[in-house]
Amino acid sequence: MTEPLPGFRQPPEPDALVSFRASLRAGTHWYQALLEAIALWDQHEEVVDDGRHYRYLVGGEAFDWLLLAERLCDGVGGLTPSDEVDALLFQGRPPVEMDRHRFRYMIGLAKHQAYLNFFYGVVVEEALSEAVEEEVRKSRWCTGLLEEPGLLDEAFQRIYGASHATLLESFRRERSYPQEPSTGLDEMKEFTYWRFKYRLKHSEPDKVASDTRKGLLYLHRQRVGLPT
Repeated sequence: MTEPLPGFRQPPEPDALVSFRASLRAGTHWYQALLEAIALWDQHEEVVDDGRHYRYLVGGEAFDWLLLAERLCDGVGGLTPSDEVDALLFQGRPPVEMDRHRFRYMIGLAKHQAYLNFFYGVVVEEALSEAVEEEVRKSRWCTGLLEEPGLLDEAFQRIYGASHATLLESFRRERSYPQEPSTGLDEMKEFTYWRFKYRLKHSEPDKVASDTRKGLLYLHRQRVGLPT
């Protein structure tokens, strides 16, 4: 085992994680204990001892609550049921039914508003992109074009009036990020949220509403929706 550097101190566990573990050991249902821990959480981002960086607040406004749920469940070892946790994290399927009012009460009003920012600004926005890509693909098939090149750019032109490359360059320039050939997961989420705000600013209200409905319908077809 590698010895810690002289003078190194392991940072204390967040209070929310300590509370989550204690609630689980006391017999509280893991999903209720999870939401209570999320309500207590007070960090926007962190680096854990294995070096992984977690950013829970995208663009300073959008709360990625499932990322925090992953962090909390990982932090308590085997105290949560892996199959139910996987269903929540990867399929958006909570283990118990909970209406949106209860969900909002459990995590708190401020976090719920930030969650809505993430839901509409990242989850639905990405679903909109996938829905329009599907439309472009079907229209190409109808005309006998089976090639995929340019599919994403054509979808972006329909949604935003600009190509993916153009928007990504603008986003990075605005954020003073390097123009790298690849995009990491954190940057991709932030870019998606940026596109959402770009669409609200540059599209007509009727188109904004229509495109948002399209994203929601696509999302409904693909997965179980979480409380909104």
